[in-house]
Amino acid sequence: MSAPARSLGRTASRGAATTMGAQGVRIVVQVTGIVLLARLLSPSDYGVTAMVLAIVGVGEIVRDFGLSSAAIQAKTLSHGQRSTLFWINVGIGALLSIACAALAVPISALYADPRLVAVAIALAPTFLLNGFSTQFRAHLNRDFRFVSLSSVEIGAQITGLGVALVLATWGWGYWALVVQQVLPVLLMAFALPVVAGWWPGLPSRTESVRGLVSFGGHLVASQVLVYASRNVDSVMIGRLFGPASLGFYNRAFQLMVLPLNQINAPASRVALPTLSRLQDDPERYARFLAVGQIVLLNIVAGVLAFSVAQAPALVAVALGPRWEPTVHLFQILAIAGFFQAAAYATYWVSLSLGLTKRFFWYTIATRPVVIGLIVAGALWGVEGVAWAYTIGNVLVWPIGIVWMTRGTFLRGAPLFWAGARTVAVYGIAAGLSAAVTALWPGLDDIADLVVGAVVLVAALALTMVVLPAYRRDVRTILALRQHLRRARGTRNAGEDTP
Repeated sequence: MSAPARSLGRTASRGAATTMGAQGVRIVVQVTGIVLLARLLSPSDYGVTAMVLAIVGVGEIVRDFGLSSAAIQAKTLSHGQRSTLFWINVGIGALLSIACAALAVPISALYADPRLVAVAIALAPTFLLNGFSTQFRAHLNRDFRFVSLSSVEIGAQITGLGVALVLATWGWGYWALVVQQVLPVLLMAFALPVVAGWWPGLPSRTESVRGLVSFGGHLVASQVLVYASRNVDSVMIGRLFGPASLGFYNRAFQLMVLPLNQINAPASRVALPTLSRLQDDPERYARFLAVGQIVLLNIVAGVLAFSVAQAPALVAVALGPRWEPTVHLFQILAIAGFFQAAAYATYWVSLSLGLTKRFFWYTIATRPVVIGLIVAGALWGVEGVAWAYTIGNVLVWPIGIVWMTRGTFLRGAPLFWAGARTVAVYGIAAGLSAAVTALWPGLDDIADLVVGAVVLVAALALTMVVLPAYRRDVRTILALRQHLRRARGTRNAGEDTP
C-alpha cells in the first residue's frame, strides 16, 4: 500500500470516529431540546413555525445550489475557484433573503394566519448567512477537518437551544423556535471563517467554474423536487387541518428524521470525499460503498425498530402525555425513514461519480408520483398523508438503485438485498419487542422501554446466530475501522492546503 493510500485510509478512519463522536453530542443536544421544549410549548407553536419552514425551506437548497457538494467532489479546486463559488453562494443567499421577506404576506394568506408574516421576515436573513458560510463549511469538509467543523456546529446548536429554552420559559411561544433557527446560523457565519483559516478573494474570470456550476445545477434541481416531495405533506396538513394538527405531525416527523439526520450526516461527511477519491478504483469504491450502506442501514434500522416498537412509552417519556396523537403517526413515518436511509447509497453514488444529471432525471420521473400520492392521501386525513408519504418512499427506493447503477461499474443487486435483509431482520425484532411489552401489562413507561430494548437486542442476537448474512453484516460493522483504513486513493496535487 502506497503512502498516500495509507494516509487517506487513516484520514477516513479518523474522520469517521470524529464525526460519529460529534453526532453523539448532537443527538444528546437535540433530544434534550425535544424533551424540554415539548413541555414548554404547545403543538400550535410548532405548527406555526413548521408552516413557514415547509415553504421557505426550499430556499436553503437553492441557496447552496449544490456548490458545497461540487467543491467536495472536485478532484482539484483552486483558490480562485473557491472564491468564485463563495460569491455565487452569497449572491443567491441575498436574493433568497429578499424573496422570503417579499413572500411573507402570501405565505400568511395561504394558511390564513397573520402570525406568519413576522415569522417569515425573521427567518429571511438565514439565507444570506448560510450562503456566506457555505464554502467555509465545504473547505473544512473537503480537507477532512471534521473536529473543527463539528466544534463550530455543535457550539452554535447548544447556544441556540439554550436561548430557546430561556425564551420558552419566559412565555415567548413560537418565537423561541424562530430564535432557535436563526441564532446558530448567525453564530456559524462569524465562527467558520476564523476556523477555516481561508478568506475568499474577488471572483476569478481566469479560472472556470462552469463544470462545478453544471454539477450543482443538476443537483439543486433534483434536491428541490426531493424537498417538495418531503414537505408537501406539511403544507397540505397546515392548510387543511390547521397548526395544531401540523404540530402533532411535525413532532412525529422530527422524531423520525432525528436518527436519520444524526447518522446520515456524519456518514455522508466521511463517505463523499472518500468515495470521490476512490472513483478511479472501481473495486475498492464498490467495497467501501457496500460497507457504508451496511453500517448506515443497521444503525438507522436499530434506532427506528426500537422507537417504533416502544413508541407509546417513548413519546410519553420524551414529549409528555399531551403528545399522544403523534404515536401512530410516528410509527407510520418510521417506515419511510428506513427507506430514505436506504436511498442514501445511490445518492452517494450520484455525487461521488458526478452523475447529478442522471440523478436529476431520476427525480423528475419519481418525485411527482410521491407528491401526487401525498395530495391524494390528504383525503383520508393526517394519517392518510403519513401513509401516502411512506408508500411513496418505499416505491422509489428500488427504482433509484436500478437507475443510478445502470451502466456503471456498480451492481445494484447487493444494494437492494442489503436493504431488504435489514428491513426484514429489524422489522421482526421490532414486532417481538412490541408484542412482549403489550403482553406484559402493568409496566410503567420506563420499564416498557427497558424490557423492549432487552427483547429487541435478544431477537437480533438470535438472528445473528441463525442467519449467516446478518452475521456478516454485524462483523462488517465491528470491523468498520479496518475497512476505512483499507480505503485507498490519493490526495490530488494542485489543491489548496488549509
